[in-house]
Order: sequence, then structure tokens, then C-alpha cells
Amino acid sequence: MSVSASGSADHADLADLAALLSDRSLDDAGLAALSDRAPEIPTLPGVSVVKIGGQSLMDRGRTAVLPLVDEIVAATAIRRLLIGTGGGTRARHAYALAAQLGLPTGVLSEIGSAVAGQNATMLGFLLAKHGIPVVEANAFATLPLRLAEVGAAVFPGMPPYGLWQRVPHEGVVPPYRTDAGCYLVAETYACEQMIFVKDEDGLYTANPKNDPAATFIPEITVDELLARDLPDLVLERGMLELLRDARHVRSVQVVNGLVPGNLTRALAGEHVGTIITAVPRGGGPQ
Repeated sequence: MSVSASGSADHADLADLAALLSDRSLDDAGLAALSDRAPEIPTLPGVSVVKIGGQSLMDRGRTAVLPLVDEIVAATAIRRLLIGTGGGTRARHAYALAAQLGLPTGVLSEIGSAVAGQNATMLGFLLAKHGIPVVEANAFATLPLRLAEVGAAVFPGMPPYGLWQRVPHEGVVPPYRTDAGCYLVAETYACEQMIFVKDEDGLYTANPKNDPAATFIPEITVDELLARDLPDLVLERGMLELLRDARHVRSVQVVNGLVPGNLTRALAGEHVGTIITAVPRGGGPQ
């Protein structure tokens, strides 16, 4: 949550909101409108959320992960970090098997959560000697305490929808996975940055791994990106939809974690990789 520009609330609005909360359903249009105008207090301002890709980084083993661990540890001296983990190849394999068995989306969501949790545990072991803990999804209320203690914490990136995951328009694979889950942490706690660490330099017009004609996209708005309807994206489309409707974290950055120093530079505010914004630069609040 974030404080309004004036730092004060309209007392009449707050009184009306309190009244509506007592006798209206949470999807009431009037309640929603007043909620949008209510002042907010940021939960974790000044915090950077970093998503470590499962297939991009974790699945590559020590050669990819250990240099990144060193960057994370060095960054904690100057930044407060929440480090989310993806599921990677094991999650994709599990999704494929579960889909063949005819299991519903909610069950696949639980499976994906378990795999992302395994990667969080492994990353936590590598960071343990530095005092950086792993915080499970059911213990997110302890995040401020962990950040105050050591300035960083690791968490599994899958969103907490579980069996209640939204059913996709096609197929059964959960539409909101670890990219979305990490972004939701940044947005919900009103953090300062959201950085996705992948194995590509950022966004391209096609998959650069198999299309030499793919063109790099250094900066783009989320509306422009969704309008392009690219067949292959380095980020989940569900996360882009969340970014489009966000109130606090209005831009995200995609960097190549296989290039030493990229994460450090992004945390310092440099334009590394691709920046995706919810509004054009200079066209409104970020």
C-alpha cells in the first residue's frame, strides 16, 4: 500500500468506506471505488524483489548459480532484497504429466508450488552461511522481520492461489506461475523494484535461441507488448496483465543473469536488459 500525495485522507470518504465495509459485499462497485481513493501505507518501501529463473538459472547448476549468489550477497550490503525462485524444467515436466492424467489446474498449481519451493530451499542452502533465510508462503508475515534482521530473504515464487488458481482459457497449465507470484509480492508490499533474472538479454521479437532474426526490445509499454501478441515471451503473459492493472510497481526489468554484474547494475538503477512499463515514460506515475 502507498500513501496519497497529500499524506492525508478525506474523512468523509473514510467514513463512507467504513460504512460500506460493514454492510456490502467486497465486490460492490461503490465499495471498490472508495477503496481506490483511500490512502495507503507502503508495507516494504525501498525493497527490491528479484526473481531467479528456474529453467534459466537454477537448472544450469553451479556455473550459473554461484556467481549470482555472490552478486546477491554483495548487494545485501546496500539493498534490501526479496529473492523469489522459479520452478524450471522439473515444474514443466510435472505439468505435462499431470495434464496427461487429466488433473485440474488447481492441482497443477500445487505441484508447481512444490517445485518452486525445492528451488527456494536449494538457493537458501547456498545463502545460509550469510544468514539469509528461506520464508515459506505461509510465513510471509515474517518478511519484514527477516529483512530487518539480515536485509534479505528467499521465497518460493508461485502465487498462493493453490487449488483456487484461475482456470486458463485453454488447457490446464496455471496462467499465474512464478513470474506472476514474484510480481505480486512486489506489488502487494509496494516494493521499489521488480527484476526478473533470466538467461536472455531481455525481450525479443522472437525466441533468440532458435531465431537469428529476433530483434532485441530495450523498452516497451505493457499495452504495446500485449498488442504485439508475440508467440514466444521470456515472461508469463499473466504477469503482464497484472502489471497493466498495477497501482504501485509500474515497471519491471528483465536482465540476463548469466552475464556477471547485470543484476548489480540493475539494482543500482541502470537500464540493463529490457524495461517494461505500465505507462509510457513521462506519461504518468511509474
